[in-house]
Amino acid sequence: MEQKLVPIGVSARHIHLSQEHVEILFGEGYALTEMKPLSQPGQYAANETVEVIGTKGTFPKVRILGPARNQTQLEVSRTDAFSIGVNPPLRESGNIAGSAGVTLRGPKGEVTIEEGVIVAARHIHFHTSDAERWSIQDKQQLRVRFGGERGVVFEHVIARVSPDFALDMHIDTDEANAAGVANGSTGEIID
Repeated sequence: MEQKLVPIGVSARHIHLSQEHVEILFGEGYALTEMKPLSQPGQYAANETVEVIGTKGTFPKVRILGPARNQTQLEVSRTDAFSIGVNPPLRESGNIAGSAGVTLRGPKGEVTIEEGVIVAARHIHFHTSDAERWSIQDKQQLRVRFGGERGVVFEHVIARVSPDFALDMHIDTDEANAAGVANGSTGEIID
């Protein structure tokens, strides 16, 4: 039986901005500029950063991931959340209703979002062909094993299947540190 090996991407804190918020923070008509491409086709780390202000702390330079989205969403680890004084829910990306809020400051303005801060649920992006090959369905919950000195099995890993995705598992920095995993590591789907 073929091993179901998946590359790992460790997601540090980052933000996705709506175009409206890009323009409030950087100026009318502003467009994000690409610093480097990410693992998912068409996605990139932007040159631009914003300051994130919580109730008890700030992050002076949070990387923006582009392109602009329909909704602004800040993804942090649980440790990040404690350090700036917010209590975000664990959610799938895009599910921000009723989540935590923060203030964002850019070079041209400031905006307070009432919701949009989440701890992103661990997930695997599957291209449709990879999902078909391994009989994996969109939204299926998987288990992924990591070996090494701090071997661990991550449960409740959400499968996200699309012809627009490239195979890649995303975990946050807290999860990566607990498992002794870094960008470029490999996990094995075990069910």
